[in-house]
Amino acid sequence: MERFDAIVVGAGPAGSTAAYRLATAGARVLLVDKARFPRDKPCGGGLTMRAIRELPISVEPVVEHVVDRMAFRLRYGRSFERGGGKPLILMTQRRRLDHFLAEQAAAAGADFRDGVKVTAVEGDERGARAVVDGVPIEADVVIGADGANGLTARTLGLGGEPTIGVAFEGNVPHGAVDQERYRGLALIELGTVPGGYGWVFPKGDHVNVGVGGWEDVGPTLRARLRDLCDRHGIDPDAVESLRGHRLPLRRPGSALARGRALLVGDAAGLVDPISGDGMYEAFVSSRLAAEAALDVLAGRAESLEPYAQRLSRRLGPMAAASWDAKIAFDRFPQLTFALAGAPLVWGVVERILSGELSHPGDARGPVRAPLRAIEALARAVGAPGSGYRLEARAA
Repeated sequence: MERFDAIVVGAGPAGSTAAYRLATAGARVLLVDKARFPRDKPCGGGLTMRAIRELPISVEPVVEHVVDRMAFRLRYGRSFERGGGKPLILMTQRRRLDHFLAEQAAAAGADFRDGVKVTAVEGDERGARAVVDGVPIEADVVIGADGANGLTARTLGLGGEPTIGVAFEGNVPHGAVDQERYRGLALIELGTVPGGYGWVFPKGDHVNVGVGGWEDVGPTLRARLRDLCDRHGIDPDAVESLRGHRLPLRRPGSALARGRALLVGDAAGLVDPISGDGMYEAFVSSRLAAEAALDVLAGRAESLEPYAQRLSRRLGPMAAASWDAKIAFDRFPQLTFALAGAPLVWGVVERILSGELSHPGDARGPVRAPLRAIEALARAVGAPGSGYRLEARAA
């Protein structure tokens, strides 16, 4: 029977960076994924600068476009544009990013096996076990990183029942769209999809267009995407590689670690409620997971359970603020849009995107007034953010 220090199930951004960190620390790591790489993955493909700060390696080889400005529009009407001073988001494609990160993990010493199927995963106080392509494998720890629809969360009894969002997107090649219009600009269309938004993101040889929102709007997303394209003068029939995907939003109180097993990234439901982005959360969770695993391997800890507390302290306050903003935009779109458009508020958003602030609650000064107003709007209709605040404080 093969034996490793750690098994990482899933070679997306969270899994590969966790494997990379473990391998560079000297651990024997098995990184497995059911897909054959390179493979495509539905995603807007934006890496905020705060996400970049969490990466242990440079992703410059797969960056296709640099965004330094963001434009926001409400119901295809009122709008404002901010930024222009420094990079905010690095645009890539998941096909390229995920393959690159998996290659870096392998170069660091991880045993990367793609195109293999994991049919069983177990983790308890003594160790972990998995069946990979019919072969039983033992390890000291197991990290579940196989996404929203993966096996590990269900098998390990972790993650609970997340709130689900959905998105539908595609690519428009340059030539079918005005390339210069979106150069350096990420455009967000608010108030067009309940519980979400539409977007236009520039890439190397195309723009990515998409819409996303609550799970129950899924059947309407194709029509909403066509409307988005029409509003931007894009022929809807020119959109290529159309695909939909689920966005898991973790509920406070759901267990993310037990014994020698834990979840990271989308498998843990770590998607930002208002943006639908999970890259930053993937990289934070992979770092904390690797640290917890190394503590176990070195005999400094008996289990991986401290990981969940550390994760709640790090991500809980931002999740709470994001839920507040999401609900406020959903229920009071015009007032929330006006508050969000205030230059003071953009300053906070920009510092969060750059990683200078971990969440809006860290902001000080006059900006606290509009931020408190958004929070009050959300609490008036019972936003779930308070659950994350309590969890973060308890951790």
